[in-house]
Amino acid sequence: MAKASREDWAKRVERWKDSGLTAKEFAAETGLNASTLSYWKWRLGAEQRDDDSKRKPKTRPARCDRPKRGPKTPTFVEVAAQAPVAEPLELVMPGELRVRVPVGFDEATLAAVLRVAGARP
Repeated sequence: MAKASREDWAKRVERWKDSGLTAKEFAAETGLNASTLSYWKWRLGAEQRDDDSKRKPKTRPARCDRPKRGPKTPTFVEVAAQAPVAEPLELVMPGELRVRVPVGFDEATLAAVLRVAGARP
């Protein structure tokens, strides 16, 4: 049996489509291989899709023709609360004594320092 041409397969696929049978049923009735029949249906369809895409003009709408979109709505926003930056405390005592107290200084220790500073001559 001679090798069938593309046109022969196109006719066979067309008859198969018109028959309403499955590939397996049509192939059994006509003595064809169902896989080969399905392949040619796919190949001819792919060629048709390729031809159709080549015929369509590939134009892009002008910017002004495109629908306008509003600003994108973020899907996630991280909010980080910052604690106020505390400045160290500085006490100026009589006699030019200065006591600098850093942020987070222990209160009991500060009280002891002030007692000692107040008792000095």
